[in-house]
Amino acid sequence: MRSESDARTSPDRVPPGVPNRTHVRRGPVSRAPELDQVDRGIIHALQRNGRESFRRIAASLGVSEATVRARYARLCDQSILQVTGVTNPLGLGFESQAMVGVRTTGPPEHVADELSHWEEADYVVVTTGRFDLLVEVVCTDRRGLLDVTNRMRALPEVVSTETFLYLELWKQLYDWGVGDHDGSEEAPG
Repeated sequence: MRSESDARTSPDRVPPGVPNRTHVRRGPVSRAPELDQVDRGIIHALQRNGRESFRRIAASLGVSEATVRARYARLCDQSILQVTGVTNPLGLGFESQAMVGVRTTGPPEHVADELSHWEEADYVVVTTGRFDLLVEVVCTDRRGLLDVTNRMRALPEVVSTETFLYLELWKQLYDWGVGDHDGSEEAPG
């Protein structure tokens, strides 16, 4: 993994997998590329423990540490993998977290692109069904939530919104496996 000094010597460079708040953190992901067992093993290991060393991952997969480092960088560059500390915003004092259903006048991509740049939006997805978009927002308080939803409704392509305020977070997991194409979810090692 990169050292702290690497990150400090280049203020504009953010290590792979670390969110850079000046850019959109995750963009649209194209069709899943072919991942081999080494890629899947790296993903599986980091889903279990995001702080696992490249050396230990390499040993468990029977490859070199340099191979793991290069594969990790590629997986991050392709928006397949992002290693980050996951928190419960409600537990950190953000009093208003909500999912907002958004209906648009036409194709929702323009609105999705706009909302994905908003600091308060941590999840933006185009959907089918009752809403064209679902947008998860995190705000410091109810007033902030009202301001965000008012800004959404002010967008010319937005027909309506419906806000679902989170009261308690019961489950939030990111270890859904590596999506083996043959139906197996287990990684090697």
